[in-house]
Amino acid sequence: MKFGRELASQMVQEWQEAYMDYNYLKTLLKDVLRFRQQNASSSEEISRTRSLQRRVSMYRAFSGLTSRYSTLKGSPRKNSPRKNEDEVILVSAVQGEGSESCYQTMFLRSSEEGGEYELVFFRRLDDEFNKVVKFYKNKVEEVKMEAKELSKQMDALIALRIRVDKPSLAQNYAQEMKFSSSDASGSSPATVIATVNGTKQGGLHMDVIQEIEMGTCEDEKKTEKKDSNGFRPPSLQVLDHVKINVEPDTPVSTLKNVIMSSKSDLSFSKDELRKAEEKLRQAFIEFYRKLRLLKSYCFLNMLAFSKILKKYDKITSRKASKSYLEMVDKSYLGSSDEVNRLIEKLEATFIKHFSNGNRRKGMNSLKTQVKKERHMITFFLGLFTGCSIALVVAIIVSIHGRNLLNHEGRRQYMDNIFPLYSLFGFIVLHMLMYGGNTYLWRHFRVNYPFIFGFKQGTELGYREVFLLASGLSVLTLAAVLSNLDMEMDPRTKSFKTLTELVPLGLVTVLLFITFCPFNIIYRSSRFFLIRCAWHCLCAPLYKVTLPDFFLADQLTSQVQAFRSLQFYICYYGWGNFKERSNNCPDSDVYNSFLIVVAVIPFWSRFLQCLRRSIEEKDPMQGFNGLKYLSTIVALVMRTVYDLKKGMFWKIMAASSSGVTTIFSTYWDIVIDWGLLQRNAKNPWLRDKLLVSNKAVYFVAIVFNILLRLVWMQLVLDFNEAPFLHRRAMIAVVACLEILRRGIWNFFRLENEHLNNVGKYRAFKSVPLPFNYDDDDKIV
Repeated sequence: MKFGRELASQMVQEWQEAYMDYNYLKTLLKDVLRFRQQNASSSEEISRTRSLQRRVSMYRAFSGLTSRYSTLKGSPRKNSPRKNEDEVILVSAVQGEGSESCYQTMFLRSSEEGGEYELVFFRRLDDEFNKVVKFYKNKVEEVKMEAKELSKQMDALIALRIRVDKPSLAQNYAQEMKFSSSDASGSSPATVIATVNGTKQGGLHMDVIQEIEMGTCEDEKKTEKKDSNGFRPPSLQVLDHVKINVEPDTPVSTLKNVIMSSKSDLSFSKDELRKAEEKLRQAFIEFYRKLRLLKSYCFLNMLAFSKILKKYDKITSRKASKSYLEMVDKSYLGSSDEVNRLIEKLEATFIKHFSNGNRRKGMNSLKTQVKKERHMITFFLGLFTGCSIALVVAIIVSIHGRNLLNHEGRRQYMDNIFPLYSLFGFIVLHMLMYGGNTYLWRHFRVNYPFIFGFKQGTELGYREVFLLASGLSVLTLAAVLSNLDMEMDPRTKSFKTLTELVPLGLVTVLLFITFCPFNIIYRSSRFFLIRCAWHCLCAPLYKVTLPDFFLADQLTSQVQAFRSLQFYICYYGWGNFKERSNNCPDSDVYNSFLIVVAVIPFWSRFLQCLRRSIEEKDPMQGFNGLKYLSTIVALVMRTVYDLKKGMFWKIMAASSSGVTTIFSTYWDIVIDWGLLQRNAKNPWLRDKLLVSNKAVYFVAIVFNILLRLVWMQLVLDFNEAPFLHRRAMIAVVACLEILRRGIWNFFRLENEHLNNVGKYRAFKSVPLPFNYDDDDKIV
């Protein structure tokens, strides 16, 4: 693999603008090489002319061997190269803007023919190096400040551990403080004799507590002897100036925080300690990942400078790399060891305080879990895909061979059985679109695991998603085929009750797998999906994150799937499923719930936008909420028109539907995708694009507009067609909406990825457990 590709594959995608532009420097070297090759061809002609002149001189008269030569063996040569003539560049540090210094290279051979190309190369090389050093220095300063904050958090955690797990030590410490405050006559630092577990401990400073590890009594006795080595543990006084950050874990706790306060004083409970330890543990893991990537950033850039300079030496036959790389080694990028020291200290702290001294366990928790590609997944994916294709062919042959399209029970089947199985079709299609999105995101290096906040090593790739989709399609198609066989085969026609219960059994299996608590079938991803769905259901009571509102957007495209679930309840609860008949459409309650079910995803999304607009003080979220509110109004207007008819309600339904379609289409393209920017580098698109073919974006815009117009039928109910049953028409339009959502997903996450790149956001922010509200009073 060439180094350019290796660099692109290993770089932090959100920092890609901060890396050395290796490819551009290669293009500059290609210009140098091209010029030298052109000069080489002209020099060959000159050399041929000179060789011809030498051959002609062979026919001149011989002048003898008595010509005067001043150069004898061992005498100095006049044309011997001096040492300084080998120098190509001179690198020096100059004072830049402010107090920062930058590096500047003086090319000493610029007067030579073609030297202007090499001069341009070194100028750009200096720009890239200064950019890398500046970015690296800023990031190191950031991690140093973050390390300082984590140290303060660790002091508070250790003090809280002693207060909760070792109340006797905390009580003795309080007595020491009381005794020292009453003893005002002493001029030297007060030392007292404290009794711990029935034994006297002398020499305890009144501002210092002994750090206690989580372990056995023998471990506690060992740690009590460590204070004589000069170790200064944190003071219990930090707890007097600390409050714990209580994140809403449940809707009830959210309501309590709204009524009372978002932060609470420490109550010194074990549950509080457990939550604080878990939050701080996650903060340490994320901070360790940041340090490792920062170290990798330094290594890759230094390697890139080494590679590009060696390539320069090879092309120009000069020796400039040695002096330039010496400067790189002496710079902040090459000489700073602060990141390595922080990594060592963090590893030691994490192993000591969060792994009970077990290094293997601690390092396994800190290191990124690399996801293993399994051949078994590819095997079963191919197996299930082949079975799905075979089942589709079998269903088509069965329908055509038995002439089921003209069967007298066709309409009854479409009204009762088709809505039951269409639910699985919507789910499988959405999974296929998501699988295609994950493939494209990975191909274009979109960091979707970070954007969605997946636990490292547990995110599903496109193979896993396609495997789940193909497995569900096999179950669904087999159930459809068995349902047709049971219905048409005279031998199984008597088992009509069993025939009608096949779809219900399939839904039961799907729900069981989804909520299965055992560690099978991607439990981490299933629970992540369930948690996000619960947050969408309780939208205003949870802090809205990107996975929550992204899932809520997916649910707005699954309105017909929710209506199919409602039909399941009506068909098997109140319908006569044994006779394949129901009166659900004749019920006013059922029709009302059709609208309620359709409104729920949009209402959840509206509440999410409302909460974000209040918390983030962002007016754009308010406008986004108006978009979903307009969709809800359009659905209600259509419902009123269905109930009351009349021209007035028809106009209201059509106008509200038109407004929400235009509003939603504009928001998709301009806000969510970030396209249609008039003054962008790519006209009417945006400055940065992941897909090199710009026509893809224009095609996606046209498709989104057309599919949005098709989506209007969900409001206006344009679903009658002479060649399709009404249920089939509804399913086709619902599938088109899912396709539109799949296209929207790719460009929406592309825009989010580019925003993260523009702001260098490569790490998720982990809330810290403690809040220091009065730092000045802390000892």
